[in-house]
Amino acid sequence: MAFDYKKEYKEFYLPSKKPEIIEIPSMNFLAVRGSGDPNEEEGEYKTAMNLLYGIAYTLKMSYKTSYKIQGFFEYVVPPLEGFWWIEGITGMDYTKKDKFHWISIIRLPEFIGKEDFDWALKEAARKKKQDFSKVEFLHYEEGLCVQCMHVGPFDEEPATVEAMDEFIKAEGYVNDITDTRYHHEIYLSDYRKCAPEKLKTVIRHPVKKS
Repeated sequence: MAFDYKKEYKEFYLPSKKPEIIEIPSMNFLAVRGSGDPNEEEGEYKTAMNLLYGIAYTLKMSYKTSYKIQGFFEYVVPPLEGFWWIEGITGMDYTKKDKFHWISIIRLPEFIGKEDFDWALKEAARKKKQDFSKVEFLHYEEGLCVQCMHVGPFDEEPATVEAMDEFIKAEGYVNDITDTRYHHEIYLSDYRKCAPEKLKTVIRHPVKKS
């Protein structure tokens, strides 16, 4: 059976609906950077999805090619995630989606290194006749965070964030969103197939002791 990161690391992907403090270890990701409203039909975000998943599945299926990744085992591609921000403000303003900046990411298994990533870029470009140069290999250490499961539409996330803010204040922490520590979302539902009221999204914010 393929290794499933959501099931094996429930503390990262299946948190409670109540806020909690957690230490997130360093991880490697596929990443594409962009800006603008993610709902635009022909926007940067939709293009980023195609690029990310193109490389993610090239790596996942690499064992069926002549290229062999050391330590490889079959796995389920981890869920899509995103770092989000708006220039000049701390946090998110969901009424200004056209002002969004984002880094869309997909976690990589630990055995996949930069050399394997470089191979996947070339292999995907060769097979799909497409430019994948916007995809990058991102090493990121998130550190101390507050996280919570949000169930419902994306536009209702502010209520969950407010609950997270109240929790960290009571626990002696403050938000630590900076130019390198972001509002972080992990998407456990496919918004194209799931009713908005049933969407499951992990919301994670960096924190520090007050």
